[in-house]
Amino acid sequence: MIVENINTAENSITIMSKVRDYAQFVKMRLASLVVLSAAFGFVIGSQEVNWSKMLLLILGGFLVTGSSNGFNQIIEKDLDKLMDRTKNRPLPQERMSINESFVLAAIMGIAGIAILWIYMNPMSGILGTLALILYTVVYTPLKRVTPFAVFVGAFPGAIPPLLGYVASTSGFGEIKFEAWILFAVQFMWQFPHFWAIAWVVDDDYKKAGFRMLPSIGGRDKSSAFQILVYTLFLLPISLFPVLFGMSGIISAIIISICGILFALQAYTLYKDLTIESARKLMFGSFIYLPVVQLAVMIGK
Repeated sequence: MIVENINTAENSITIMSKVRDYAQFVKMRLASLVVLSAAFGFVIGSQEVNWSKMLLLILGGFLVTGSSNGFNQIIEKDLDKLMDRTKNRPLPQERMSINESFVLAAIMGIAGIAILWIYMNPMSGILGTLALILYTVVYTPLKRVTPFAVFVGAFPGAIPPLLGYVASTSGFGEIKFEAWILFAVQFMWQFPHFWAIAWVVDDDYKKAGFRMLPSIGGRDKSSAFQILVYTLFLLPISLFPVLFGMSGIISAIIISICGILFALQAYTLYKDLTIESARKLMFGSFIYLPVVQLAVMIGK
């Protein structure tokens, strides 16, 4: 009896460890933020929300995002060993094999694209495929070559709200002007978001040869200035949904307040060039995007 209980406990620990490894492999928190953007896009694009269809969108989007993150970790397995923030992931620690990782990422990618194509529309499947390819085949290798990788990565990173809006349309799927507005907001947001993260972990990135900050000097005035400029440009672009009649005055007020606060954080980084200021900007970026998208959705 005691032996059986011990075996049961060991099995439970093994299962929980595997679940934690898989959660790390798909980057659960990042995938959740991506799926949230797609869900906002779907609601904004819907005349009347089909909740069962939205749940399928969330599932399909999560699987495609998890696949992208998984392939990213397979490609960067040896580089992840060099960085403190990634060295404990399942692949560098050999808790998952390359074969297991590849099969899992491939199954998630195929299943996610199939769900988007069949249960949403073909255009949603095409956008999911495009995001997967751009992230894994183009963005990931470029990270060690040029800071321009952030610009390239902003394209697949901005697809989720666009995809969500397209998923709300019928037939083959239609990319309306409003969908491009949502894409533009998320596209511009990614520059201060990524660069704030890059500023915080720049020392770690250098160990793997990643060049993510916009200036050759790294954490310098030039990088901080570019972060500030993109943050300032983000505010008027975030107001496009109001300007083009997608949302109303309450949304404009909320977006403006968020934009001003976010810009003040960027200015503080420009003024003092500290990691702490970059960390505040990073957390501010995590709050900014969902609040702005929620404001547009409610204002609709």
